[in-house]
Amino acid sequence: MKLTILGSSGSVGAPGNPASGYLVTVDNSPGVVLDLGPGTLAALQEVHDPSDAHVVFSHLHADHCLDFPSLVVWRRWHPTAAATSRHLCHGPSNTITHLGDLSSDDLTEIDDFSDTFAFSPWELGQEHIIDRVSITPFRAVHPVEAYALRVEEHTTGKTIAYSGDSSWSDSLVDCAREADIFVCEATWGASDSGRPGGMHLSGAEAGRLARLAGAKRLLLVHIPPWGDAEETVAAARAEYDGPIKLGTPGMVLEV
Repeated sequence: MKLTILGSSGSVGAPGNPASGYLVTVDNSPGVVLDLGPGTLAALQEVHDPSDAHVVFSHLHADHCLDFPSLVVWRRWHPTAAATSRHLCHGPSNTITHLGDLSSDDLTEIDDFSDTFAFSPWELGQEHIIDRVSITPFRAVHPVEAYALRVEEHTTGKTIAYSGDSSWSDSLVDCAREADIFVCEATWGASDSGRPGGMHLSGAEAGRLARLAGAKRLLLVHIPPWGDAEETVAAARAEYDGPIKLGTPGMVLEV
């Protein structure tokens, strides 16, 4: 299993770094895209066929989903590489109405994209089988319906845990338990001091979560263009003594 970062900027895209999007690939199987923020479809085109990928969403804030209507256009209308079959889509309960409104040609109708994706909403704690991986959603703490996602490859048992966007929650520890890679947001930078609650994590909290979960590697992401990445990584290192990397666009990690 491989994890490719399509974009890792937090809240908004940055020069040379799209907003949130991650590609999970297993040999001889369609890819699985975790979130599809602005700019990530262009990055996906460089590494994987957009018409041969399942798509799942941690939540539906714009920086995590806005390239989806464009993906639907690609899959429907590309003159030589349109999708020839439906793929799976999982996300919050309002995914069809939220994203279907964006891709509809008629303001009075919703495009349910059922011609190219089969949608099912997340069910907490339930394993959702997507070809050669399973994804289990955990509750995240964010202003909208949001989930952390645990991805497991069937034959090897290797796991990727993805926090999505969330403030501190014990369910994040469960999601990341002994994960081979914990992809964790660190929007607030080194510390959450003075920040509003119920929204995001700091680098220190990301490191603490990785330590409590026994995660094998920590990948810090979702740091805004105005954030101090070096301070964020240092704060995580003060809490967690395992390997830490800053997630950058184009990075590929073997799991």
